[in-house]
Amino acid sequence: MSEPSAVPVNTAEATHDLQERVGRYARSLGVVSGVMLVASVGGTLVTGPDATPVSLPSRVVHCLATALAFGVWLWSRGKERSLATIHVFDAATTVTLCTAWALLGLGIPVTEPIEFSMILAMTYTLIARSVMVPSTFARTLALGLISVVPTLYLLYSRGMGFVPDAPASQVGVFLMFGTLWCGVAVVTAALQSRLLYGLRQRIREATQLGQYTLREKIGEGGMGAVYRATHAMLRRPAAIKLLLPGRAGEREIARFEREVQLTSRLQHPNTISIFDYGRAADGTFYYVMELLDGFDLDSLVEADGALPPWRAVRILSQTAGALVEAHGLGLIHRDIKPPNVILTARSDEVDIVKVVDFGLVKMTGSEGNGSMATQANAILGTPLYLAPEAITNPDAVDARADIYALGALGFFLLTGEHVFKGNSVVEICSKHLVEPPDPPSRRASQPIPDSLDRLILSCLAKSANDRPQSAAELKRTLDVIALEVPYDAAGAEAWWKTRAPALRAERTVPPPRPAAPMTVDILGRGAISSAVD
Repeated sequence: MSEPSAVPVNTAEATHDLQERVGRYARSLGVVSGVMLVASVGGTLVTGPDATPVSLPSRVVHCLATALAFGVWLWSRGKERSLATIHVFDAATTVTLCTAWALLGLGIPVTEPIEFSMILAMTYTLIARSVMVPSTFARTLALGLISVVPTLYLLYSRGMGFVPDAPASQVGVFLMFGTLWCGVAVVTAALQSRLLYGLRQRIREATQLGQYTLREKIGEGGMGAVYRATHAMLRRPAAIKLLLPGRAGEREIARFEREVQLTSRLQHPNTISIFDYGRAADGTFYYVMELLDGFDLDSLVEADGALPPWRAVRILSQTAGALVEAHGLGLIHRDIKPPNVILTARSDEVDIVKVVDFGLVKMTGSEGNGSMATQANAILGTPLYLAPEAITNPDAVDARADIYALGALGFFLLTGEHVFKGNSVVEICSKHLVEPPDPPSRRASQPIPDSLDRLILSCLAKSANDRPQSAAELKRTLDVIALEVPYDAAGAEAWWKTRAPALRAERTVPPPRPAAPMTVDILGRGAISSAVD
């Protein structure tokens, strides 16, 4: 098996992981040295009449070694360092501490045998590094050979500390034993590094798709799972959606491909951007999209309750703008609902809407008359946001079904409640068909402008002909209402500065850090390693 590259492609995540591992390695050495230091405070490493005395220089060495080890640990907990700097600290810590263990022998009188504690400490250092710090066979072997030189020098210069009248044969046997011990420690550490490094490499290669490194899962839907990712070379954050195993039937694959192909045609700033898509060597379908750092409207209302009219109008207007473009291209979303509308912010602007999940898109016009990726006459969408015609005749829906869903979304934002409630899908659907909706003002705990009240009710009309006839018309009306309830930019910025961090903290459960990041190869190129040496 060929040796993995010693100069892999660097990623910020892998470098951070390596820095943490070097810190944990140094901390473990500090603990060992500290224990040895405490044991030597009484003057000996072990108690008893035959205990070897520990001199002041040896205790000084213990103190310096302990301070160095914990110092490297504290250093690793600071700011992010470069890969080269981490490698230097890794090597310096290993060689310096192994030298310190050898220097312990200087505190033992020449007439006394040298304790094997210094050899054991050197062995622990090399083995601990091979387990904790990802490294190649060659690098670990080189560091090991350099690290045992001080110990071997002391052994041979002191003759293992045996008294002058000791038989030469006995001295030779113990020198050979010490040399063999050091050699076995070096080779064992190097082989252990090769084994663990190789396993990490094979794990990466087994999940290789390419230039994107997957991190934690951030969402999962009916068809796919979404992972946070980073481009290995551009350092651009992204999200990758993978078609879940076991859900890759012919119809599901066609729908998944169709979703990304249609979404990639959309360029509106309030529609999520698609960067790339494809099929991996193992048949997994995926697409890469912009990473949204924000809150879906469902989570937002659940956390903070109904939104003020000025904020709801801005969100609805941007959502309508995204639908203007989609409808203009003959695309009907068919699943407008709070979880599919994300509220984000930039450094120069807050409350930016991103419409996501075009998995149920329907095409109108000549392009929509071909093979459909969804079952004919199937009720698609979320029952709480289904237009009546989407229930009675799903294949005949047009852009006005999205208008109905947008009206239901506005009702939810203004009241914190869904338009209709029920104990079953059938009950909710029947209410969409026959029950008149309440005006938002009747269920809201805040004043709702009459114009906004009427607009929401018109969007929720049972007949598509009684609703606004296009997303463009709806957006124009919302923009007029915005003059009546002006957007409070200062209030929104204050919310993002004070409330948003708390919501992120509440919703974030740190995922376990994987032993190695998973990499997705957009172009099907060869494996790209993470920065582990």
